[in-house]
Amino acid sequence: MLAAFATSQSRTDPLSGLVVADRPEPTPRPGWSLVTMRASSLNHHDVWSLRGVGLPADRLPMILGCDGAGLDEHGNEVILHSVIASEGWHGDETLDRSRSLFSEIHDGTFAEKVLVPTHNLVPKPAGMSWEHAATLPTAWLTAYRMLFAQAGLTPGATVLVQGAGGGVATALVQLGSAAGYRMWVTSRDESKGARAVELGAAAAFAPGQRLPERVDAVMETVGAATWSHSVKALKPGGTIVISGATSGDAPEKAELTTIFFKQLRVIGSTMGNRQELERLVRFVDEQGITPVIDEVLPLERAAEGFARVASGDVFGKIVLTMDAPLG
Repeated sequence: MLAAFATSQSRTDPLSGLVVADRPEPTPRPGWSLVTMRASSLNHHDVWSLRGVGLPADRLPMILGCDGAGLDEHGNEVILHSVIASEGWHGDETLDRSRSLFSEIHDGTFAEKVLVPTHNLVPKPAGMSWEHAATLPTAWLTAYRMLFAQAGLTPGATVLVQGAGGGVATALVQLGSAAGYRMWVTSRDESKGARAVELGAAAAFAPGQRLPERVDAVMETVGAATWSHSVKALKPGGTIVISGATSGDAPEKAELTTIFFKQLRVIGSTMGNRQELERLVRFVDEQGITPVIDEVLPLERAAEGFARVASGDVFGKIVLTMDAPLG
């Protein structure tokens, strides 16, 4: 079967270790389902794997990819929940210290067929396209938990999203505006800020720009480069929800004095559990939300998608499609 996989790793030239070629089909095992993939979407996690972050070299070659949607062996249309709990774990799988994502221990979703824990299959709405379904399990689920489980907001709240173009940022804007929040974004790229406004953001600002008023919550995925601005942007008692640090996790100032004096809350957020994915899928379907897709590429052109994600030249999600036979 055709797959996109890592054969080597490099911090300076990550794409040098990416290969798109045939790999053996997965071997069935009890409690797991064989899914014939129809679409999968790229995440920064895939590029980090090629840099050697979170994926030890002794596990190579490893098929990459966390997100996906396809048909199980019974012909059911399913979306794959990315978080795989360790054997015997009960409860919220995101709290399992031994959890993993696809492509960390088990082969990922950039393949024509993928072996998936049966518990991790979520029904795909009949009217939802494969491409849109494939965007939901990682970036959109991350955004859903940040906004609706961790932020403690009510409709009408003002929320600042640091960044405007990535998969999590665009999902935050679309989900938040649909839920009745006033969404603001920052962006170094004026055109991306304008596109965020078209998606439902109430306003877009330059990074670090003084805001018209302080906000109820900040959704932080950038990290060191925006941390001080995130802290200063909050109302007393406000909340920062952080789910990533693409610019690094060591800001010049921790802003501890401001945090305790203004009684701010700093909440970590990682992915989401299966039940949250089910609710996200239902919310997107019932609200008629169309996840933003930057480009759709066939699996054999995966390297092009990786290059765009690595460069940051993306607005929304890059989706890969598969045409494996159904039989």
